[in-house]
Amino acid sequence: MLNLERLRTLDALARHGSVSQAAAGLHVTTSAVSQQMTKLEREVGQQLLAKNGRGIRLTDAGRLLADHAGRILSQVELAQSDLEAQRGRAVGELRISAFPTAARGLFPSALVALREEHPGLRVRSRELEPEEGAAAVVRGDLDLAVVLDWYNKPLPVPDGLAKAPLLDDPADVVLPAGHPLATRAEIALEELADEDWISWPEGAYCADWLLYTLRAKDIEPRVRHYAEEHHTQLAFVAAGLGVCITPRLGRGLLPEGVSVVPVRQGVRRHVYAVWRADADRRPSIRAAVTALKAAGERVG
Repeated sequence: MLNLERLRTLDALARHGSVSQAAAGLHVTTSAVSQQMTKLEREVGQQLLAKNGRGIRLTDAGRLLADHAGRILSQVELAQSDLEAQRGRAVGELRISAFPTAARGLFPSALVALREEHPGLRVRSRELEPEEGAAAVVRGDLDLAVVLDWYNKPLPVPDGLAKAPLLDDPADVVLPAGHPLATRAEIALEELADEDWISWPEGAYCADWLLYTLRAKDIEPRVRHYAEEHHTQLAFVAAGLGVCITPRLGRGLLPEGVSVVPVRQGVRRHVYAVWRADADRRPSIRAAVTALKAAGERVG
């Protein structure tokens, strides 16, 4: 009889490609992963892992069993979903993530609502960027992720995921208060061609979006400063070091010395939740989506 937790460990190794990353995804130690794999190899009577330089790789038998493990775990997910749906109550543990501004703007009220309306549901939350959150749901490390894409740059949703829109999040240009355009009712992005920019970290989804959007308008932006937190970007703008684009979700209080002006083209992000389609019937998923939508309506 194959042990389900050992199959889950093998599946994590196949997906992550290393013992350390599999351990992190499973929230266990690397020694626990190694012990589970040793026991699984003893159970099946075949070698499942082989050394590959300083790392490991799956043997042919390991890949074969890992393929079966993925399908078995998917069926287990379906069974758990059906059982939870049959009970008709949101109970147990729900693991969710959101990108930082959604975690700040949506999670507090949504999680309070879930705690009050579904006392049998235990929610664990964390911050993850959109691509990381979606990937963690695909792997089974999370049950639901709040992700985003921009109006002109969709985020590809991996196969096997369901999605639900939560809200549209407008974004504005932020200028130093003394900037010549600071008192305008709206600004076209083309008018900012000669500005210095403050952006998200290089390689981040939103940073790539900013470059994509400005270059589509024949603007090669001079990005002078990079900052992950929006409030850090706003502090740079207040100091007169450049301009930035800031979404409204989770923005909070603005510092002195900045002026916020809407973009004429209507720049906005689409915020939505994703979860595994084979968990679609789980009341806990439905309860979380309902709470997140209500939180989005309050901030919208």
